[in-house]
Amino acid sequence: MLGADPSVLRRLNSAATLRALRDGGEATLSELAARVGLSRPTTEGVLGELIRRGLAAEDAPRPGAGLGRPARRYRFRAEAGHALGIDIRAHRVRLLVADLTGEVVGGRSTALDPLAPAGERIAAVRAAVMAFLGAVRVGRRSLWAVAAGTPGVVAPDGTVTSCTVPPGWAGVRLARELGRSFRCPVLVENDANLAALAERWRGAARATDDVVCVYAALDAGTGALIGGRLHRGRRGAAGEVGMLPELGLRDTAAALAGEPSLDRAVRVLDAAAAGDEAAKALVNALAARMARGVAAMALALDPEMIVVAGPLAGSGGPLVDELRRRVRPLCLAPVRVEGSRLGDEAVGLGAVRLALDRIDEDLFRLDHAASTAPRRRGR
Repeated sequence: MLGADPSVLRRLNSAATLRALRDGGEATLSELAARVGLSRPTTEGVLGELIRRGLAAEDAPRPGAGLGRPARRYRFRAEAGHALGIDIRAHRVRLLVADLTGEVVGGRSTALDPLAPAGERIAAVRAAVMAFLGAVRVGRRSLWAVAAGTPGVVAPDGTVTSCTVPPGWAGVRLARELGRSFRCPVLVENDANLAALAERWRGAARATDDVVCVYAALDAGTGALIGGRLHRGRRGAAGEVGMLPELGLRDTAAALAGEPSLDRAVRVLDAAAAGDEAAKALVNALAARMARGVAAMALALDPEMIVVAGPLAGSGGPLVDELRRRVRPLCLAPVRVEGSRLGDEAVGLGAVRLALDRIDEDLFRLDHAASTAPRRRGR
């Protein structure tokens, strides 16, 4: 980088040092300089700037057995900011907040009226968020990014363009409406897409780059990661093969319960797991129907793994077992079919991951002067 702009070099050094401190853990000045490949004086200067910005801190030296003063140690200040994940469903909202390393520091679920109009639902979500942040003692100014998951197709600007449940949700400009409550970027994404992100981050598909996530709830939606990146399509509708009734991914809960009730559908799955023959027959029939849509996604994308998540999945539950048996013969190449390990947290964790990714974009970008917190700029 001979002849490069000194300000660019400073930002490069700052980003590299911050990443090394965050990902590598607490370090002395010499250890950190070695990690980054900078001189001690340069590293010391960068650390001073990161401390001024509130992103790093000097910890108390560790007492040593040798003579002399113990070396100073530095750490990334994970508590400098937070990411909020919101999982909005017809009957409830699930909230998770994490520090800047992704450590979840609190969570809460609040019931929603499944028949409430969109305006009342958004107001209820806002109230739940404010109460939750107060309970976990995280101020709104501490939030550096917020991400929300919802059923339906979500356009790049955060508008829900297509959705059947909850009622009146299609057409809601959700990112804009939620953004009225925050000074940070607010992102909105489809729930199955967020579940896919969560499975790769903390679930069954860790470190797997090509993944299809089947989110089985009232309907079954699908999200896909290609090369480790979420594939949304031009207008956010990638993976919505369930719109074709022939592929068997619609009305999944009703197929088990006789009506669109997740609670009753889960009871049927529990009965099937306990050996009830009538319940097992219902699960087998649903899996036979869903296998067409799941296999269609597998044939289109050739993933390494298919993860079945959502309220109807359960880790290793009867639906997952039957889908595994029925999907594999329909695929041209071997593909793993696994049940989610994240339970009810999949969408919320995916929202946290999406918010953290946005924070990282701002923390490590090189085309503007450094600031303590990411600037407001969301979709």
